[in-house]
Amino acid sequence: MVTVLAALGLSLAACSTGGAGARDEGPARSEPVVSTSPSPTASAAVPPKKIDAVRLVKDDPKVSTAIKRDLKPCAGNSYPIDVTYGNLTGGASSDVVVNVQTCADAVGIGSYVYRAEGDKYENVFSAEEPASVYAEIDRGDLVVTKQMYEKGDSVAYPSGEEVITYHWTSSRFVETERTRSDFNNSVGAEPSAPPDAD
Repeated sequence: MVTVLAALGLSLAACSTGGAGARDEGPARSEPVVSTSPSPTASAAVPPKKIDAVRLVKDDPKVSTAIKRDLKPCAGNSYPIDVTYGNLTGGASSDVVVNVQTCADAVGIGSYVYRAEGDKYENVFSAEEPASVYAEIDRGDLVVTKQMYEKGDSVAYPSGEEVITYHWTSSRFVETERTRSDFNNSVGAEPSAPPDAD
């Protein structure tokens, strides 16, 4: 009887042990995809209406000519674009977060937030980087991750990463937090000896 109770107790303890849950790792992606699923971390009063994100970006005067020129299908009709719907600006309809990436290595080159204004969408946030940028919704805030590169860095190994959090206030996004991580790219390198004291 004691053995059965002990086994039952261990089983219940294992079931009640909590984990960190799902984690968003940011911009890493193995291939360009188009995602049109609503964000699990935010909701809006009106369910998201699927939009033509490619046309939205190409018709946007705030998007650079270079990004519009490079926004072409990678294979067939598959564009290197990532779309998320969610509530960022407190509007009646879902906001749209669009990330434009490169075909070759899925590196983010442009991130945009569009707010529904009647039947149209207005660009209320833009971030364009030649290296890597990716925007996402986190608990109702906009989180933008930028990879930092120094001369000689390869795309796969940036020197650091900057994560910036924005919150919608009145009629614009306001930065509320910024963190930077520096990476050590010299794998297996021996630490240098301290200089001799004279």
